[in-house]
Amino acid sequence: MKVLICDDQALIRDSLEMLLRLERDIEVVGLAQDGADAIEQAARHQPDLVLMDLKMPGMNGIEATRQIRARWPQIRVLVLTTYDDDAWLFDAIRAGAAGYLLKDTPRAEVITAVRGTAEGKAFVDPAVAGRLLGQLASQQTQPSTQITDRLTGREVDVLRLVARGFSNADIAEQLHLSEGTVRNHVSAILAKLGLADRTQAALIAMQHGLGG
Repeated sequence: MKVLICDDQALIRDSLEMLLRLERDIEVVGLAQDGADAIEQAARHQPDLVLMDLKMPGMNGIEATRQIRARWPQIRVLVLTTYDDDAWLFDAIRAGAAGYLLKDTPRAEVITAVRGTAEGKAFVDPAVAGRLLGQLASQQTQPSTQITDRLTGREVDVLRLVARGFSNADIAEQLHLSEGTVRNHVSAILAKLGLADRTQAALIAMQHGLGG
């Protein structure tokens, strides 16, 4: 797994690099000091995941996430920041971040989140998860039929599990399907709903009451 670290503080970058290099299945391919640098290094290294800070001089992490996700949708972004206010949280998710962690997250949980995010799961720090779900609930003005009418019954089943943070392998086991079939269902869901990735699918599913 190739990981790019982006943070404007050298001490944080170096600490994260040391932490990740202890894991045999993780390769740190670059250290970026701001959003523009992260985009340049993403183009050069094509990482599986970018560990992204948000508030940085020059281009911030929100805009960098938006551009990376637009140019290379296969690259996932996991936010690691000190900022837990709603504006940063919601903007990061809307920009395409697959997860949102605070910098006081224990080391073992950071590693778990890095691996899980690369596998397609979504990780949100418990300190902010309640507010994110509350925001989604307050926006839930559309009935679920508006999206379920566009999907097959099996695609709805898959979407519910995507919204609960299940990986393709987990969904395959739950629904007794092959992993390839699940991938095909996820691709069909994204195409039918006009979504960029499974994080957006999970969010829209929760907005329409399908995340329970």
